[in-house]
Amino acid sequence: MHIAVFSQYHTNPDCPATSRHYTLLAHLARTHRVTLITTRTWEPQRLTQQFPWVPEGVEMRAAEVPYHNKMGVGRRALAFGQYAAYALREGLRLDKPDVIWGISTPLTAAWAAARVARLRRVPWVFEVQDLWPSFPIAMGAVPNKIAQKRLFALEKGLYTSAKHILPLSPDMSRYIEALGISSAKVTTVLNGTDFHLAATATDAAVAALRHQQGLTSRRVILYAGTFGRANDIPTLVAAAEKMAPSHPDVTWLFIGHGFYEPLIRAAAVRCTGIRLIAPQPRHAVFTWFKMAEVSVVSFLNLPVLDANSPAKFYDSLAVGTPVVVTNNGWTKKWVEDYRCGWYTPAGDASMMASCLSDVLANPSNLKQAGERGRDIALLHFDRQLIAAEVQTVLEDAISNTN
Repeated sequence: MHIAVFSQYHTNPDCPATSRHYTLLAHLARTHRVTLITTRTWEPQRLTQQFPWVPEGVEMRAAEVPYHNKMGVGRRALAFGQYAAYALREGLRLDKPDVIWGISTPLTAAWAAARVARLRRVPWVFEVQDLWPSFPIAMGAVPNKIAQKRLFALEKGLYTSAKHILPLSPDMSRYIEALGISSAKVTTVLNGTDFHLAATATDAAVAALRHQQGLTSRRVILYAGTFGRANDIPTLVAAAEKMAPSHPDVTWLFIGHGFYEPLIRAAAVRCTGIRLIAPQPRHAVFTWFKMAEVSVVSFLNLPVLDANSPAKFYDSLAVGTPVVVTNNGWTKKWVEDYRCGWYTPAGDASMMASCLSDVLANPSNLKQAGERGRDIALLHFDRQLIAAEVQTVLEDAISNTN
């Protein structure tokens, strides 16, 4: 069958990004024709050249639409609109697909997928990576009440028109079903991780990285990801500074980039227990996770963020490094049910510092939590298994239409 994929942001493992769809597209292209409609936003940001830009067998049509995290609301909205217009045009030009896979965020990408599906009279499947418009509204990006109402109406219309919906967390699925969408058309497919890349994080690779970074005798706490407004970075920095006097052997590593990078850079100057690391390519980040004794997955205390499906959560557990989470949602339940991490409330630096101090004081518990995390990750987080599930949903969307 011919699958048309609408995704505004394509990345590969050479990029400092999760590259979820690279794995999924590679799986689909083994047995189906795949056309990807995307942008070249991430291509100039490749840090290495170890992987083809698109998997073998995937045809890419890409627009030149600039986008970066430092853009204001208006400029981001323009980028979203530019991609949607391009995707709509290309979706009507390409050979008629059998099914369309629309990936949000942003919501405009899913809108373009739904519009093309309607015009070409084919089914479409809606992948929900984040809850839009709830997330930008909660962050204050859409203050106008009329605009909010229209965006929520668009969201509900997309859920209704989709043949099937693929949310990336159980909390997202519950949110969608609470809007009146039948649970029969909703399948949770976790963000997941890439175990073939995680396998490169060998003990030898970790030892080499420790030596290279001057961390041979240090205990490492890791935050790897975006330094965005939603990630509660000031709380992490404050917790690191609170721990520094009583934990002189601990180094907090912050790997990534984003809005709060200047804050972290300044903290690293005044506190020897904090270090800022440049973004790492996807295929290399697993060694950093394995080097850490514990990682932190943090967000602001906003209900919409409890539903998130952060890549760093999966990547950490995949290499046996337990996690501290601040979401009061499904990730909290996960680490508590499987005893592979700990919860501390968002925004409370003292509680986070106390939690991490307790965790580091018991290396045996740390090791056991990491082992439990890796065992459960192998069962539930493998993107090869997730790709097969997505393929089944896409194939069923066609067979149930005929």
